[in-house]
Amino acid sequence: MGSLAVLAKQLGHRVSGSDANVYPPMSTQLQQQGITLMEGYKVEHLQPHPDVVVIGNALSRGNAAVEYVLEQGLDYYSGPGWLSRWVLKDRWVLGVAGTHGKTTTSSMLAWILEYAGLKPGYLIGGVAKNFPSSASLGESPFFVIEADEYDSAFFDKRSKFVHYAPRTTILNNLEFDHADIFDDLAAIGKQFHHLIRTIPGEGLILSSFNDANLDDVLAQGCWSKTQQFGLGVAMDECERVAVEHGIFWNANIITKDGSRFEIIKYSAEATSTPAVVDWDLNGVHNVSNALAAIAAAHHVGVSVEIGAAALEQFQGIKRRMELCGEVGGVSVYDDFAHHPTAIATTLQGLAAKLTLSDKATRLIAVIEPRSNTMQSAVHQQSLVQAIDSADLCLWYQVEASDLDLIKVVSESKVPGSIYSDLDELIHALVADSRPGDHIVTMSNGAFGGIHSKLIAALAASEKA
Repeated sequence: MGSLAVLAKQLGHRVSGSDANVYPPMSTQLQQQGITLMEGYKVEHLQPHPDVVVIGNALSRGNAAVEYVLEQGLDYYSGPGWLSRWVLKDRWVLGVAGTHGKTTTSSMLAWILEYAGLKPGYLIGGVAKNFPSSASLGESPFFVIEADEYDSAFFDKRSKFVHYAPRTTILNNLEFDHADIFDDLAAIGKQFHHLIRTIPGEGLILSSFNDANLDDVLAQGCWSKTQQFGLGVAMDECERVAVEHGIFWNANIITKDGSRFEIIKYSAEATSTPAVVDWDLNGVHNVSNALAAIAAAHHVGVSVEIGAAALEQFQGIKRRMELCGEVGGVSVYDDFAHHPTAIATTLQGLAAKLTLSDKATRLIAVIEPRSNTMQSAVHQQSLVQAIDSADLCLWYQVEASDLDLIKVVSESKVPGSIYSDLDELIHALVADSRPGDHIVTMSNGAFGGIHSKLIAALAASEKA
C-alpha cells in the first residue's frame, strides 16, 4: 500500500493515507515522498471526501473508515484493482510470484532492466537499495511487479496477482502459507492457476525446475510458452528439458556460500558460454532468485551477460539480511524471514559464508514468529529443523499464539530459550555475546525496534 501511494503521487495526485503501526523503511519513504500519513482509521481522515479511496486487504467490515466509505458512497478500489486500472493498463508487465523470494527477485529484475537502460516501472514490497523508492512509474512499457497470492480486499477475495495480467511471469516456488485465508495448499494452487489463465499465449512462464507443486499447477492447464530454471542440474538433463521447452536455465554455484556462481542458457540449438556473477549476496536461494531474474530479463531483450553484470552491482533489499551495525566485533542483521523455509535458507546462506572465515564465529538467530501462519502452529514441526544452521536461537513469544515454542526448543538440536519481554531478550543477548558473533533477527514486523535497541545496548556494554 505504501508503494501504491508512491505511484499515485507520481501520477500527480495529492495523496494521504491512514495506517496503524507503520515502521521503517516504509514510513521513512512515505515521509520523503511528501505523502501525509495519519495514524489509525478515523472517519475524520476522509474529510474532505477524497476522489478515490484505495482500501488495503488488512481492513474489513466493521472498520470505521470502511463503513464510512460505504455509507457515503465514495469511489473505492482494492489496491490491485487500482493498479490494474490506472498503472498497468497497456504495459508489458513482468510479474514475480511464489511463496518465497518475490521481493528480492522483483528488485533484481527491475535493477537488471534499469542497468540495461530500459527505464522500467516497478512496484516492490520492500525498499531495494539500488532505487530511491519501492515504486516508480518508469519511462518505458515495461513494469516489474511483485505478484502476491494474498487476497485483494474484503470485497475481493481473489489473489492480488490475478489483476496484473503479466506477459512475463516468474513462478519461484509454491508452499503452504497464509493459513489465515487458505485452507490448504490446493487452495493456493487454485489461485496460481487463475494467474496462469491470465497470461497471453505469446507470453512466458518461467517455472522453478523440479518444484512438484508448481508442476501440478501447470498440469491443470497452460496456454503460454514455458521455460524452466534450476540449480546444479546435470548437463544431460538440462539439454533434455531445453529440447522440450526451447530453453532451460541452469546455475552452478562456484563458492559454497553462493557469492560466486555461473549461469548457462541451454537451448535446442546451442549452449551459451557461462556468465559468471561475483556479487555481495550469499545463499542458494539468492542464486535461484538471480537466475529467474536474468531469464525474465532475457525475455524482453536483455542479454545474459548484461544481466550478470547488473547483478554484480545489486546492493540487496532493506530487511533482507541487512547488516544494521557492528559493535565490539558483534554483527547485527535484520531479516524479514517469517516462514520455516525462508528462515532455513537465510541461516544456511550466512552459515556457509561464515565457514569461509578463519575467525571464530557463532550464528545466533533471534526469531519473532509473528505471522498468522506461524501463530497458527501449522509449521511448528518445520521450525524445529529450520534453525539447524544456527549455533543458538532466542525466541520471542507472541501473545495469544497457538505455537508451542517450549516444544520447538525441546525438540531442536540447537540450544534455545524463550522470552516474552523484549528488554530481557536484549539483556540476555548482550550478556552472552562475544566478538565474532553474528546475530540475525527475523520477523515480518517491526519487532519492537530490536535492531537499534540491541546495537545501543551492545555499545553501552562495550563502553562500560
